[in-house]
Amino acid sequence: MSAEAPPAAAVSRERQWWLRTLAIFQSPRPVFRALRDDSDEEAAARSEPVLAIVFLAGIAGVLSARETGRLLDYWEFDAVLVAVVTFLAGGFYAFVTYWLGGALLHFGIRAAGGEGSYRRSRHLLGFSAAPLALSLLLLWPVRLAVYGGDSFHQGGADEGVGYWVFTGLSIAFAVWAGVLLVLGVGVVQRWTIGRAAVSVALIALTLAIITTALLIPLSTR
Repeated sequence: MSAEAPPAAAVSRERQWWLRTLAIFQSPRPVFRALRDDSDEEAAARSEPVLAIVFLAGIAGVLSARETGRLLDYWEFDAVLVAVVTFLAGGFYAFVTYWLGGALLHFGIRAAGGEGSYRRSRHLLGFSAAPLALSLLLLWPVRLAVYGGDSFHQGGADEGVGYWVFTGLSIAFAVWAGVLLVLGVGVVQRWTIGRAAVSVALIALTLAIITTALLIPLSTR
């Protein structure tokens, strides 16, 4: 019986973190407070939810790029290749953002006098990206259902009002993620929102530069 206890405890912790992944949309503060526990057991239990969020958020980021909306204008692209490229590019973007963005966030926190490990900074960044992952699950099925392949054609049916509606909603989800990041830093570090915002400013600027650098080459194909 005692030999089965550790696996059962691990499963329970993992289940709690999956539930917290859903709860972050409604009650983010308890989720971020739970991140204060950076023990190996807790970090392992939340690693899968974090990676799932980051991967979905990466795909959402690639799909939201204006250059992605032109992929079907190139003769070598078809719907299958667009899906493959988006999947791979999203994974690459997620990988870079998770590791490099986590490092920058960690640097920002430490520069502002905060504490904690690089691992916890990565996990904090990951959970803060939950709204971006949600945008992939909510916005893109609707957009594809309404506009289909025109979502990847310049000047397609999604141009005009439709384009700006979906762009505005994507921006709203991105702002939500930014607010969660500032809130998360404040809760984990027990800081005021103002102090947390200062520590996040560096990563926001740097990730914007990285995003531009990664996505602009798509427009030169």
